[in-house]
Amino acid sequence: MAVGSGSSICYRAEAMTHTSRATNAAGAAGGADKATRLGIAFMLLAILMFALNDTLGKWLLGTYAVGQLLFVRTFSALAVMTPIIMRVGWRTLFPVHQRGLLAARAVIATAEIGAFYVAVSYLPLADTITYWMAAPIYVAALSPLLLKEHVGWRRWTAIVVGFIGVVIALNPSAETLTLPALVSIAGGLLFTLLMITGRALRGASDVAMVFWPLVTSGIAGALTIPFAWTTPTLDDLALLALLGVVALAAHHFTNRSLALADASTVTPYQYTLLVWAMLFGWLFFGEVPKANVLAGAAVIVAAGLYIFLREQRLGRAPTAEPSGSSVA
Repeated sequence: MAVGSGSSICYRAEAMTHTSRATNAAGAAGGADKATRLGIAFMLLAILMFALNDTLGKWLLGTYAVGQLLFVRTFSALAVMTPIIMRVGWRTLFPVHQRGLLAARAVIATAEIGAFYVAVSYLPLADTITYWMAAPIYVAALSPLLLKEHVGWRRWTAIVVGFIGVVIALNPSAETLTLPALVSIAGGLLFTLLMITGRALRGASDVAMVFWPLVTSGIAGALTIPFAWTTPTLDDLALLALLGVVALAAHHFTNRSLALADASTVTPYQYTLLVWAMLFGWLFFGEVPKANVLAGAAVIVAAGLYIFLREQRLGRAPTAEPSGSSVA
């Protein structure tokens, strides 16, 4: 989930005039605590919406091709984004610098979402999400090469442990090393590149970071229509369109969460996506995660959390610095 922070939010507690500095300090602390709790609630809601969106995508892939999903979701998302773009101005879509990197990120994002839909068409929802959750570990491993960041022995240890978790979840054998499993691993690596390019594009507007991947994925979906198109019913058309709307709403709540609370507080809650994936996979598709997937997921989550918290301690992890515009 590559998300930027949204509109700047300044939280103020409404209170009576205080008669002492101690009372003022207590009121400020109470307001900050309330903002933090609200930030956590927004992050949990965002992750739930991402999980629902993934589940809906898997459900629709039983009838419709990946390209058709990409094509329809693009139009619905752009319809929602158009008023936002008109408010912030079209020029925000065309940054002066790093245009090549922004274009490359859009192509990577298209390949990543396509890989996810292909993988989840064949694999259980929880299995697919597990492979994607390894992306922060890959980012840490590649950051010395691509971002020129120093990685100490503690994080390298966590990286190795995380890779072991991926191997445990995959359980390599002639039966498990299937094409969908390999696509999942490739998709996780693409998501890694998406996160790394997101770090490198911190100066770009949130609107541009969302708009161009939508455009490229819509074009990719359109190219497949002559070869794989199923005319949807009105109900299914509404569900296909809902994919784009729910995704933007999830990004919106993530942005609000990061604006209200520190990243170190709310980011770890992203791992609740695995819980939802297991629950929805069981409820809607009768999928029960295997023991090796559960064990691998636990190792991946532990390694990812350690890397994140270590980077926070070193002051290298991205912090919640709200930008001047909202994505959704």
